[in-house]
Amino acid sequence: MQPSNPPAQPAVPPPAPAAAPPKPKNRRVRLIVALAGGIMALLCLGGVGVFVSFYDEATKIERKAPDAVVDSFLRAYLVNRDDQEASLYTCKSGLDLSRLEAFRTDIQSREQRFSIGIRADWTSLTVSSDNGKTTVTTDIRRMIADGSERTTDRWQFPVIDDDGWRVCGALPVA
Repeated sequence: MQPSNPPAQPAVPPPAPAAAPPKPKNRRVRLIVALAGGIMALLCLGGVGVFVSFYDEATKIERKAPDAVVDSFLRAYLVNRDDQEASLYTCKSGLDLSRLEAFRTDIQSREQRFSIGIRADWTSLTVSSDNGKTTVTTDIRRMIADGSERTTDRWQFPVIDDDGWRVCGALPVA
């Protein structure tokens, strides 16, 4: 008898080498990334601070000169017709704008009645002081948008220096 050959075994591939363990992250790279991130954060915070500072300065209400306050008040009250903005330039007590309010109401009613635009502007502002009372005088002009009609009225604005200049009234000058 012949010795029997054992049946052929399929060839089993040798086991794959185990995956090499990942290299630990280099501490130097982590330090550089952390420093770069910190510097970027500081730059961003500094940029925000500079922006806020510039914004605050640009939107600051200037009340250092009586004529500048009256100019800003008239722009808010007659041009923008924004009572809330106008109140930033007025007295806290003793305010009398009834005649200027009637003037503005007249402009608005004419605009609606005749379906026209009426623009208001003013000439140079003159500051005068007499017996401790300061007033600003100017000529307020009303013009129909197409320029066909124009009227001019002289107005006087009493102002006081109360934590900056403020408008306390408006009176037409006869």
